Amino acid sequence: MQATLVSALRAQRPQVRGRWEDLLRAERANTPLANPDALVHLIDWTLDEIFRTLEHLPSRRRPLRPPAVAFCPCGRNPLLLYFAAGEQALQESLVLAQAAIAHLEPIERDVALTELNLVKNDLGGTNLLALQARSASARNGAADELQFRGVDVLN
Repeated sequence: MQATLVSALRAQRPQVRGRWEDLLRAERANTPLANPDALVHLIDWTLDEIFRTLEHLPSRRRPLRPPAVAFCPCGRNPLLLYFAAGEQALQESLVLAQAAIAHLEPIERDVALTELNLVKNDLGGTNLLALQARSASARNGAADELQFRGVDVLN
């Protein structure tokens, strides 16, 4: 992504953060961990990681590989909503930043959006998978403990 776009996006950080929080609060929390009051504390760290990664993307043109898709079989992973809200807030801000730069070519706009999405998806996918693995481990541990006590929870 062009440095001017990263700077423009970074300059909108307070608006991105505010919009992200608004979007989180607009959705109904499906689990206690999905409570917006719990998730808003992650926004600043996530934005730091996204901006740091955008600033250090290789400048040479190369094919971009999409990251592995994180899958949550139950659909209750609180980070699904969190990263969807962040994606919308970041994309809105990128469009505003692009509109303010008159000399951008359409291909440059497309590349910037693609790179933003790849960075967000990579960070989101990594965190979704980590939480999913932890949840599965906890569920399996609870199931193992109950089976040990003679309760069959798997059938």
